[in-house]
Amino acid sequence: MSKEIIQALRASTPCYNPGWGGPEYSGWQDEQMSWKTTCYVGDSSFLPDIEVSGPDALRVFSESCVNSFAKFDIGQVKHIIQCNSDGKVIAEGLLERIADDVFRTQAMPATWTSFLLERGGYQATWRQDQTYQLQISGPNALALCEELVAESLRDVKFMHLRFVNVAGKRAMAVRQGMAGEIGFEFHGPLEDKEKVLSAILRAGEKYGLRRLGRRTAMINHLEASFPSAMWHYTMDMFSADTQGLGEHFVKHRFGWDGMVPALTGSFEGQSIGDYLFSPYELGWGRNVKFDHEFRGRAALEKEAAQPRRALVTLEFNSADMIEVYASLFAEAEPFDFMDVPTQQRWVIWADAVLAKDGRTIGISTVPGYSYYFRKILSLTVIDIAHAKPGSEVSILWGRPGTPRKTVRATVAPAPYKKDNRKADLTALKV
Repeated sequence: MSKEIIQALRASTPCYNPGWGGPEYSGWQDEQMSWKTTCYVGDSSFLPDIEVSGPDALRVFSESCVNSFAKFDIGQVKHIIQCNSDGKVIAEGLLERIADDVFRTQAMPATWTSFLLERGGYQATWRQDQTYQLQISGPNALALCEELVAESLRDVKFMHLRFVNVAGKRAMAVRQGMAGEIGFEFHGPLEDKEKVLSAILRAGEKYGLRRLGRRTAMINHLEASFPSAMWHYTMDMFSADTQGLGEHFVKHRFGWDGMVPALTGSFEGQSIGDYLFSPYELGWGRNVKFDHEFRGRAALEKEAAQPRRALVTLEFNSADMIEVYASLFAEAEPFDFMDVPTQQRWVIWADAVLAKDGRTIGISTVPGYSYYFRKILSLTVIDIAHAKPGSEVSILWGRPGTPRKTVRATVAPAPYKKDNRKADLTALKV
């Protein structure tokens, strides 16, 4: 059955995500430079958003997340990770504490948490809200955001929130930053989106604001090392733990019409479990705390004692990739095409990473071209023995049954770009 799942995923046709808007607005090169030089606004309003409330609201998260909740203040935000019994990731995303027994979460944690609540056993309820989620990030983000809300945001700590007014509408401002820069994400009722977005675009003109299109939106995740589900890794929807999750996903319309996971790349796993990763393998080991019971704890305790793989960035050899593109102009069948700057359609990309002796030592996820660094990069899960920056490895390029090429690569840190998210806002001059 597991191999049949792999075959079905390989046979799927990947879809575009309509929630990301247009392919590009000011040009993908210009948009990529925004989070290094000015700022951008990105739209993640397609992500599901739920509110969980009741006496057991915190308990459902404690029992399903690897995170500690020994300290979780009202107004605080956590990056939560939910796993199956084998310690492989089912869902991850942000969790906001709004009140003692009221929480909000988006993306896959919304789907998995609501699924757990519908199974029963908790004195807690959930409801889905139609919301906008607009993210502003970059060197000029703080100045723009303060102008938008007409108040100082200097005292908002990283991974905390505040309720503000934008364009006369109440919104939740979450301080985070998927591009590795200072950033705030504004959430509010979907009917307010156009008014809020228009205010952001108007005010942003003098700050060099750019709007991110789908061609380049995920490059900030790549440079700043934020693996994303069904893009950089396969979330578990296949094990006994998650039976019925797919039906729940469809029933409550947590996705969008036509969403089909599709698998590509040279890595040929023997089971679907070969495509699943743990929090440690995705660079989230610091989030795992063994001060409470949660699904997957035993497996993660073993991994913590003897980790096998780590997350790195791979730099693709530019000369080898030029040969991949040059094959498009030769008479022979060309190598698999890499869209520039990255795939626009949802794919689970898994390329085999090889040691010098030809052994498979890792999985390279969806590659992307960084215009700022002038390199093709990928987030890669690799054996710890080969995870040291500067190590030389190679990537097997090409799906099964197509022409293949060995592309040289160099191990680099993850994140690749310097992380500036946690800067002290009180010390900044804007």
